Amino acid sequence: MRKLHLQDRKKMIHNFNAGPSIMPQEVFDKAANAILNFRDTGLSILEIGHRTALFQSVLDEAVQLVKELMKLDADHEVLFLHGGATTQFFQVPMNLLNENQSAAYLDCGTWGTKAIKEARLFGNVDVVASSKDKNYTYIPKGYKIPADAAYFHYTTNNTIEGTEMFSIPDTGVPLIADMSSDILSYETDFNRFALIYAGAQKNIGAAGVNMVVVRKDILGKVNRKLPGMMDYRKHIEAGSMLNTPPVFAIYVCLLTLRWLKNQGGVHAIEKINKAKAALLYETLDARQGFEPTVAKEDRSRMNVVFLIPDPLLEKKFIDACKEQQMVGVKGHRSVGGFRVSLYNALPLESVKALTDLIKQI
Repeated sequence: MRKLHLQDRKKMIHNFNAGPSIMPQEVFDKAANAILNFRDTGLSILEIGHRTALFQSVLDEAVQLVKELMKLDADHEVLFLHGGATTQFFQVPMNLLNENQSAAYLDCGTWGTKAIKEARLFGNVDVVASSKDKNYTYIPKGYKIPADAAYFHYTTNNTIEGTEMFSIPDTGVPLIADMSSDILSYETDFNRFALIYAGAQKNIGAAGVNMVVVRKDILGKVNRKLPGMMDYRKHIEAGSMLNTPPVFAIYVCLLTLRWLKNQGGVHAIEKINKAKAALLYETLDARQGFEPTVAKEDRSRMNVVFLIPDPLLEKKFIDACKEQQMVGVKGHRSVGGFRVSLYNALPLESVKALTDLIKQI
């Protein structure tokens, strides 16, 4: 049998995985080359020293591209850290919440719930609103954020439940956002946030690194002693190299950020993302037997969640997806059904192929 090369495989498979997820083909090609010979040095990206000029140039460019793509002001710093977004569930309150203070949280799904649990280890948590009453299928509206809250935390896109917030809450307290699954997928005023964090493995790069954007003036105000590795100020001082950083994961971020810039930046990718989501939702709404679960005004453009109540139709759809090499459509184990993820790197052609399948079965 002829050996299947990566490029051939990528042409055959429609990858709707929720994360780790699809990445641009050129990122795979350049990352693969760098593993064998990074910038014609004869060394692999996996073996270069992290304090060499070679890697410093990678990190500097990645930071600069984040600042450019997000249009960040000089008050915000960009960090690439270990631990994934889950680490930020406790690192945020550890750095920003005193024991005698309260932080406001919005509970809109699994990740918000986990963040709330971790924050309660460090201070009081005021859950200002929750959509748990309807299985997190909508975003609460009309809630009030206490003026004396240490900060307000929310998840911009709920990967599992398929809801997304498209506007920034109006608040007079520092705004903290988990943007792991919709970061850089649409334009917004990132400077309004005091702190943003995002796991890389959906829109930024490969699993293994977490990006944090933090406004410096919110730091250093808690009265507890912080472990060095948990103190954002230490990471800022060390330029994301307080210890050995995840070198390869940061390099893949750099390649992905370059790709995004070459597509025309966030403004251009937002147009494509809107087109992908609109096509899929319109198809689902028109096709009897396919039932999107989320309130229309809160439907995620990144993660489309739906049910197929008829077991026979459900099996037919599953079998058809397997036959057409469409992977990652199974819903999260906690909610069941189906989930189709439409991250930045997913081409419109994959969504067209899926919608054609839905119409035909």
